[in-house]
Amino acid sequence: MSIVEERYSKWLNHENLAPQYKPVLEAMDAEEKNDAFYTTIEFGTAGMRGLLGPGTNRINIHTIRKATQGYANYINENNGGKAGIAIGYDNRHMSKEFAFDCADLLAKNNIKSYVFESLRPTPELSFAVRHLNCFGGIMITASHNPKEYNGYKLYDDKGCQLIPCLASQVIDKVNAIEDELAIDANCTEEQKKLITVIGKDVDEEYYKNVLSIQLNPEVKKDIKIVFSPEHGTANIPVQEVYKRAGYTCIPVVEQCSPDPDFSNTPTPNPEQAGAYELSLKYAKENQADLILVCDPDADRMGVGVLHNGEYVVLTGNQSGSVEIEYICSQLQKQGKMPENPVMFNTVVTSDLGEKVASDYGVSTEKTLTGFKFIGEKVAKYEKTHEKNYVFGYEEIRLREGEKVYIGGGEESYGFLAEDFVRDKDAPQACLMLAEACAFYKEQGKDLVDVLDSLYDRHGTYEESQVALSLAGEAGAKRIKEILATLRKDAPTQIGGTKVVRSEDYKECTIKEGDTVTELTGFTKSDVLKYYLEDGSWIAVRPSGTEPKCKFYYCIKGASKEDAHNKTVHFQKAMDDLIAK
Repeated sequence: MSIVEERYSKWLNHENLAPQYKPVLEAMDAEEKNDAFYTTIEFGTAGMRGLLGPGTNRINIHTIRKATQGYANYINENNGGKAGIAIGYDNRHMSKEFAFDCADLLAKNNIKSYVFESLRPTPELSFAVRHLNCFGGIMITASHNPKEYNGYKLYDDKGCQLIPCLASQVIDKVNAIEDELAIDANCTEEQKKLITVIGKDVDEEYYKNVLSIQLNPEVKKDIKIVFSPEHGTANIPVQEVYKRAGYTCIPVVEQCSPDPDFSNTPTPNPEQAGAYELSLKYAKENQADLILVCDPDADRMGVGVLHNGEYVVLTGNQSGSVEIEYICSQLQKQGKMPENPVMFNTVVTSDLGEKVASDYGVSTEKTLTGFKFIGEKVAKYEKTHEKNYVFGYEEIRLREGEKVYIGGGEESYGFLAEDFVRDKDAPQACLMLAEACAFYKEQGKDLVDVLDSLYDRHGTYEESQVALSLAGEAGAKRIKEILATLRKDAPTQIGGTKVVRSEDYKECTIKEGDTVTELTGFTKSDVLKYYLEDGSWIAVRPSGTEPKCKFYYCIKGASKEDAHNKTVHFQKAMDDLIAK
C-alpha cells in the first residue's frame, strides 16, 4: 500500500475523524486523494497555510490540533502556560471554530488563553500578545489567499511571528506527534476557566496606539478616502481610526461584511487588479483623492491615487517609497530623526526606498521575505542600541522610549508604524498614508507627484512580480526543478544584459565574475538574485504560502516607458530561461 493510500485509509476509518470530513473523503478521486495526502502540511514564511479540507496536506481541525498540541508541548517545556497565549482569527470558513478549539486544547494542557470574541486584524493579535504580556500568540488566517484557504500563524512574546530557529523547535514538537486524529480538545470545566474572551478593552488600547503614530495630526484633512476591507477584518478598526482622526472615509459598503466567500470582490489580494474594481467605481463617483484596500486579515494595504484626473494603483514598492519620503522628511523637519537610523527591507524589495532613505542619512539592512525577520532585527537593536530603526516597507515608524523606528517592510503592501505591533499593520498604514496624502495636497501635490519627484532624484524603476502557479505534487516538483536548474546552469546574462553579481541564499554564496565569496547574515533560504549591468535586478523564490514560484523584477530605466519596455523584455527572457 502506498503512503497516500495508507494515510487516506487511516483517516477514512479513524473513529475520531470529524464527521463533516467523511463524505468529502469518500467522494475523492485519485488525484484529489494524492494531493490531500502525498505530504504533510508545513510551516512556510507565514506559518501554516493551505486548502481547507480533510487530509494531511490540508487545513482542518485535525492538522490544526496537531500544530496546537506541538505548540502546547513547546509552551509547557518553556514554562509559558501561566503567561498564556493570545488567539485571533479572521473572516474565513472555520476560523472562529479553529480558534476556540485551539483555546480548548491549550486549556486541556493547562495553558491560559485570551481569545477575541469576534474577528480581529492580525496586527491587533500581535498587539494583544504584547499588551497582555503573553508567552505567544496564534492567528487563524490565510491572509490574502483565495477563499478556499485558511492558515495558522504563531507569535512569540514580542508579538513577532516565529523566526526559523524558534519555529523549528515547534515543528520538531509537531512532527513528534504520530497520530493527529487521536488528539481531542475535551477539557474539563475547571480547565475551561483558563480561557478568557477579550474584545473592546483591547480594541481601545489598540486604537489609542494607532492614533499616536500621527506626525502632523493638525494637517488639513481636506481629502476623501475610499476604503475597502475586502470582506475582512479591517472594516471596523480602519473606519474607527479615521473617524477619531477626523478623516472623511467612504466605505465600499458591498465589501464591508465579514464574508468568508468574498462574494463581492474578484480577489481579496491587493496585489491583484481585481481587488480595486468596486473601489475604483466608488472613487470616480465621489472624486476621491485616495483608494485604500486591505486584505482579509488587515496586514496588507493597497493604494490608488487620483492623478491628473485618473486613478493610478501604486505597487507596494512605490507606496512604501513615498511613505519613506514623507516620514523621513517630517522626522528631519521636526528634529526627531534618531542617531544611527536604520531602515529594514527585504532582498526582493525595490532599490528606490533605500536610495530615498539614504538621502536622510538612514542606512538600510536587508532581510529575507517575511516580516518576522524585520521583527527580529527590531528586537536585536532594542537590546544593543547600536542603531535606531527608522523605516522599511511593510512600513514602519517604530518608537519605544528613546529609540525611534520608522519602518520595516517588504514589497507586498505591508506596513507598520509603531512597535506596539510587530507585524504588518494595515490600520496604521491607512492612517499614515491618509496623513501623507493630506499633507502633500496642501502643497498642491498628490502621491504620484511625490513618487515622480523620487524618480527624478534617484532614477526611474519599474517593480513587478510574476507568480507561476504550480499546484499539487507535480507542481512542487517543478518549482524545485526550476530553482535547481538555475543553480546548475547559472545565467551569465539575461535578455542580453550581463549578470554582474548573483546571490544564492540557499548555498550562501555571492558570485561576481569568477570570484565566489560567502553570503552571510541570512538564514538559509531558497532564493536566487541576479544583479544586472544596467542597475536592474531579478530574484526568484518559491512562495512560502502558495504553490507558486515567484519572480521579482526591479528594473531601472531612463524613463517610465523605458523601464516598462525593459521589464517586458526581461520577463520574456526569464520565461525563455526556465523553459529550457
